[in-house]
Amino acid sequence: MKGWLLYLLFFILAVSVSFKIHLAVSPEPIQEPECSIQNDIFYSGEELSYKISYNWGLIWLEVGKVDFKIEKEEYQGNPCYKITGVGNTYPSYDWIFKVRDHFECWVDTITLKPYRYLRDIHEGGNDYFNECFFSFKKNKAFCVTRDNKKPPRLDTVAIHECTFDPLTMIYFSRNIDYSKYKPNDTIPISLFLDSKVYSLYIRYKGKEECKMEDKSFYNCIKFSPKLIEGTIFNSGEGMTVWGSDDKIKLPLLVEAPVLVGTVRASLTSWKGLKNPIEAKVR
Repeated sequence: MKGWLLYLLFFILAVSVSFKIHLAVSPEPIQEPECSIQNDIFYSGEELSYKISYNWGLIWLEVGKVDFKIEKEEYQGNPCYKITGVGNTYPSYDWIFKVRDHFECWVDTITLKPYRYLRDIHEGGNDYFNECFFSFKKNKAFCVTRDNKKPPRLDTVAIHECTFDPLTMIYFSRNIDYSKYKPNDTIPISLFLDSKVYSLYIRYKGKEECKMEDKSFYNCIKFSPKLIEGTIFNSGEGMTVWGSDDKIKLPLLVEAPVLVGTVRASLTSWKGLKNPIEAKVR
C-alpha cells in the first residue's frame, strides 16, 4: 500500500490504491489530454481537510484524515505554488495499520505544470520515498526512489506536456471546463506515478444534488473513475466522486465499495478559498 489515505482523494483522477496501486487504462479510444489552462480556481492560503471513514454493515468508523494546503513560494527563481498533502490514521487505529503519509509538489502558478514532486510514505512498517524533477523542455522526469524492501534506484522517464503527478492533478482537474462534456463522456488524463506515465480517464456522469454527512446539500458534478480489480477494490465504475458545481469545484465526497464494506472521504473544513462556495443549497 503506497499512500492509500491520500490517494482516496485521487479517485477523482481515476486512481485507486489498495495494498498496491491499480490503474484503469481505458479500453476505448482516448483523446490526448488538454493542458492549456490558466488557473483561476484557487490561490495561496487554501486549506482543505477530509475525514476518512469505513463502513461495514450498519457501522461507520472514522479511521483517519487527509489535509491539503497551498503556499506561495519560488522554485529556481520562478513563482510557484507549493502544495502539501498529509494523510494519517488516527492513533486509536494504528494498532491495525499505522499510516503516516506526506506528499508535496511545486507547480507553476499559471499553468500548474509540476516542477518537483515528492512523497514520503510510512505504512505498516513499509517505508517508501519517491522524488521527481520535471523538465518539460526535455520532456523528461528525473526520479530517485528509496524503498526499505528494495535497493535505491534512479529513473529517467519520458513525459509529454500534459503529464501531471497525482497531487498536481487534483488541482489541475478543478480548472477543467466541464461544460464541454455530456453525461457518460470520458475525460482523458495523463498521470505520472511510480516513475511511469499512464493514459487514464474519468467518466463524467452529469450533475446531481449530493448530501453531506452534516446533513447539508450541494449542487454537484458527479464522476465515476473506471477501476480494475485489485486487492480490495472490484473492477468497474462503482466508485463515485462529487465535486461542488461552482467556481471552486471542491471535491466534496468520494465513496467506493470495497470487497468488504465501503470507504468514504468527506470534506469537513476549509479556509482561504479564492471564491465563495455557491453550490450549497441548504
